[in-house]
Amino acid sequence: MGICVSKEKPVKSNANGHRAGNGVHHNQTPIQYTMSPGYAAQLPVIPPASPKRVIQKANTILGKPYEDINSHYSLGKELGRGQFGVTHLCTDIATGQQYACKSISKRKLVTKSDKEDIRREIQIMQHLSGQSNIVEFKGAYEDKQSVHLVMELCAGGELFDRIIAKGHYSERAAASICRSIVKVVQICHFMGVMHRDLKPENFLLSDKSEKALLKATDFGLSVFIEEGKVYKDLVGSAYYVAPEVLRHRYGKEADIWSAGVMLYILLSGVPPFWAETDKGIFDAIVRGHIDFDSKPWPSISNSAKDLVCRMLTQDPKERITAAEVLDHPWMREGGDASDKPIDSAVLSRMKQFRAMNKLKKLALKVIAENLSTEEIQGLKAMFTNMDTDNSGTITYEELKTGLARLGSKLTETEVKQLMEAADVDGNGTIDYIEFITATMHRHRLEREENLYKAFQYFDKDNSGFITRDELETAMKEYGMGDPATIKEIISEVDSDNDGRINYEEFCTMMRTGTQRPDRLF
Repeated sequence: MGICVSKEKPVKSNANGHRAGNGVHHNQTPIQYTMSPGYAAQLPVIPPASPKRVIQKANTILGKPYEDINSHYSLGKELGRGQFGVTHLCTDIATGQQYACKSISKRKLVTKSDKEDIRREIQIMQHLSGQSNIVEFKGAYEDKQSVHLVMELCAGGELFDRIIAKGHYSERAAASICRSIVKVVQICHFMGVMHRDLKPENFLLSDKSEKALLKATDFGLSVFIEEGKVYKDLVGSAYYVAPEVLRHRYGKEADIWSAGVMLYILLSGVPPFWAETDKGIFDAIVRGHIDFDSKPWPSISNSAKDLVCRMLTQDPKERITAAEVLDHPWMREGGDASDKPIDSAVLSRMKQFRAMNKLKKLALKVIAENLSTEEIQGLKAMFTNMDTDNSGTITYEELKTGLARLGSKLTETEVKQLMEAADVDGNGTIDYIEFITATMHRHRLEREENLYKAFQYFDKDNSGFITRDELETAMKEYGMGDPATIKEIISEVDSDNDGRINYEEFCTMMRTGTQRPDRLF
């Protein structure tokens, strides 16, 4: 194992950031933001409604009358599903042009903060629209049930899936892909936006051609950068989150860290920081030890490793900037990156990592969709009830007393474990963000009925087992892997080697982190 230390002089930059993704996802308090000159007065662009389409004016999230999206677009097949809503293929009735429509259920937008998040996402997408590597925003609509965001359709699928499908790969190809990713970061930062959830799933290809453009999407956690502001919200996705985010003091440099994790994956097939639980992953990130010893790293150029080190520098003030990444000798077009193929096993590692994560995500979606508004509100009420001195934080004693008062049957050991898991910054208290993260995770994954609902989703014939055919059907439906990958997943989860997954094995998979694929010795 090696540790990277940047020898670069500190780079001064504006610090800045706000909601959360896979693994660490929650709501946060509203913030003020600044925008580019002349933009601050703009409201979300919503096509004007004719009088007969207007249903209601008052209490709308977008500040505009209700409008029926079906009068403009014909909604087609489902393209994806998340905690807050569903994305469908949609066709412009007037032109026949196809787009993607993300429909966000208003039932799940519980707080004022949730509604402000949606408005901000729309404003950011409008602000960034027109940039070649960012998905184009077409318009927003609201009806009684949902807010609908219509945007460019990226028919080429996810970036890493294309890489895996090609089956051959070089440092030069990795440099070209990383260059597109970092250009997105540079554009966002230049235009006063911090993305805060950069990960492979949020980079799509414009079409299925070889020359397809790479497009960044999902700005649900993004914020307008405030001059001099230090951001504290714990947001992002476990493998890609920067150490300063875990310490609740960060700015736009966190996006460079996430891009550095993606570069490490592009070169080796797996993330640099691994563990069996989210907390274990976070501990590894804070330690910052990066493995450059196991294959394929000995055969990767020193120039590539130097860039990874500079992007994954622990101190954000010393971390390389987007402009400096693009000017690095390995990254420049025609630069040091070799055209020699990288070990083919890197692609199998990447394939296994991607598929296993998608299976867990699919199961988590089933669980998330079965969480009621009341359950989520209950978690917020729990925090308020426990914070008896209204300090905004919970001590161990407040947690223990509060849980007992609310009728929890957790033992003292379990309370201590919850405290340890929730107290990410290690200061001995839990703030609101830490509490919701820990309790929501426990709430989703440890309640028996939630796990059973997810298991039943896969166990179509109610046999008590998830067979290879059932898993293959579910994964194919969501474009999650080829037969060989599905076989690998079953053998990883199937601890008794009977060729199928029982409920106990399923629960074990859901309650632990994704296993690291075999090293390439």
